[in-house]
Amino acid sequence: MHNLTPKRLSKNLPFWTTLQTQTHPLFFSSPMAKIRPGKRDLDAYTIRGTNKVVRTGDCVLMRPSENDSAPYVALIEKLEADNRNNTKVHVRWYYRPEESLGGRRQFHGSKELFLSDHYDVQSAHTIEGKCIVHSFKNYTKLENVGPEDYYCRFEYKAATGAFVPDRVAVYCKCEMPYNPDDLMVQCEECKDWYHPACVGMTSEQAKQLADFVCSDCSSEDVKKSLNTYAAFPLSNGKGEPKRQKR
Repeated sequence: MHNLTPKRLSKNLPFWTTLQTQTHPLFFSSPMAKIRPGKRDLDAYTIRGTNKVVRTGDCVLMRPSENDSAPYVALIEKLEADNRNNTKVHVRWYYRPEESLGGRRQFHGSKELFLSDHYDVQSAHTIEGKCIVHSFKNYTKLENVGPEDYYCRFEYKAATGAFVPDRVAVYCKCEMPYNPDDLMVQCEECKDWYHPACVGMTSEQAKQLADFVCSDCSSEDVKKSLNTYAAFPLSNGKGEPKRQKR
C-alpha cells in the first residue's frame, strides 16, 4: 500500500536545490527528456469523498504526516494525471510561524501563514479540503473569520530563513507589528494604535471606552480630567475601541 501522507522532506531546501539533488544533470541534456508520455494536465479535481472542486491557483488543506497535527496548507501550482488516472498535485507550501527558523512570535496571528519557496508533488488523495489565504489587508477587513480563512503577509525563504518583506510597520509603545488577534485602541489625535496593556488598562476597560487620547497627545489641562487610562468620552459619543480585525 502506498503511503499517501505528504512528507515535506526538503522543507529547508528551495525547489531548484531539490531538483539538483534528485535529478542527474544528464537528464536535462536532451529535449526529449522533458516529454512525459501518459501524463496530462487537469483543469480541475474533485476532492475525494466530497463535491468540492479545486483548480490551479486554489489553496487547499492537506493531510499532515502526524494525525494530531494541523493540516498542511498549500497553493496548487498544477494538477496532472497519468495513464492509470492517478492524480498528482504540484504545490507550493505555506508554512506556519512555528515551522519557520525563527519560530512563532508575539505579533504572529493564529491564522498567519508564510508563502514559502518550497515546492512539492503529492498525491491528490491527500487533499482534505479547500481554504482561502487572504492578503493581510483583506483579512483585517473580514467581519467574521471562518475556519477556512487564513492570511499571508510574508514570503519565506526556507533555505535561509529570510522573509520578504523584511520590514513592516510597527505600532504602540511596544513597537510591534500588528497582530489582528489582539484588541487595540486608536488615539483620536495622532491616530496611532495601542494595546490596552501598554497604556495601563485591561481589554474589558478598553472595550468600554467611547474615545481614547494617548498620553503623548493629551495636554496638561486635559490630563487632569482624564482617568488613569488617559481616555475620555467626547461629546459626540462616537468611537469605539479597535476591533480584533481591521
